Formats: sequence, C-alpha cells, structure tokens
Amino acid sequence: MAWTLVGLGNPGAEYAKTRHNAGRIALSAFVEAHSLGEWKENLKIPAHIARGSVDKSLVVCVLPDTFMNKSGAAVLPYVKSVKAAEKLVVLYDDLDLPLGKIKVSFDRGSGGHKGIESIARALKTKAFWRVRIGVSPVTASGKLRKPSGEKDVLEFILGTFSPSEFAVLKKVSTQSAHALETMLTEGPLKAMNECNTG
Repeated sequence: MAWTLVGLGNPGAEYAKTRHNAGRIALSAFVEAHSLGEWKENLKIPAHIARGSVDKSLVVCVLPDTFMNKSGAAVLPYVKSVKAAEKLVVLYDDLDLPLGKIKVSFDRGSGGHKGIESIARALKTKAFWRVRIGVSPVTASGKLRKPSGEKDVLEFILGTFSPSEFAVLKKVSTQSAHALETMLTEGPLKAMNECNTG
C-alpha cells in the first residue's frame, strides 16, 4: 500500500507564502528534493498530485485545492479506510510550536487546526501521522509568543512570512523532507525519535 503525503494550505498565489501554507511549502520541497515529477491537477478531485517512489516506498503526494477547512474532501479519495489512514502523513502549520521546530505525531487532537479537523472528520479517524511545522514567534528568552483570540490568530496565520522567517522555513522544509524520508524508509517511530528530541 502506498503512503499518502498531504501538504495543507490554501490554494492561490495570494496565499503562497502565508504561515497557513507551511505544510504545502514543505511538501513541495520534498517532491522537488526527490524528483517526483511535476504536480498534476486531478480534474475529478480538488487537488494537485505527484506520484513516485522513495527507496522502495510508493508515495502519492497531495496538495488540496480546497480551502483549509474543506481539506478532507481532497484526501478522502486517496485514503479509503481506517487502515489506509495509518499510512497517511499530513504536514501543517502549528501555532503550538516555534518557527524553526518540527514534530512528528500520531493519533492526536487537531489543536484547533481546521484542516486537520476536516481530514479527521472525512476519514472518521484521528489515527494518522502528522508533521507539525512551527510558525509562532518566540520572545528574547525563548518563550513561545503565539497569538490569542480568533481575529488575531486568523490575521497571523494568513499573514505572509517575512524574508528572514521564510529563510528559516526553507531550512525547516529540508528537515521535514528528511523526516518524511525516514518515515518512508525506516519507519515513522524512527522519524519521531529523531525529530522530537531536544
């Protein structure tokens, strides 16, 4: 059974460099790093798809062309059972982590992320893998300084990365690509042990 890798974000050029598109950006970097070919639009399902193999693992990479809160509609056609969800990895922005940090997790809550909520609802399970990509700033002392209140959160996640933040995100995309490669070749637990320390 192939792995399904999903990069969450909003479609359209105006959202391309927003914080909410960190997952989409990271998956695109992975596809490029592994020469998985051009993204192709699926005319029946609202998504762009790239297929290939990493080592001996078959992968289907999915960029939903729905808005974030409808992401499940683009994922469900590729993950048709609870068993298949165990080989699903969703990459997404996480306000509970600082910019520059990623974490691998499995079968956890959405943390209020509308894309994760939509996928869990569509698949009828939370038991899938996630690569959580930090986007929140930190204070000088290293304390997380995430926005609070619905309006501030929305403004922040739909705001664009500054050039210096985007440079950090590019490094993080390389880390995410390595985490995905480890998951595919050596197993998700190995990737979790590597990414979640420190």
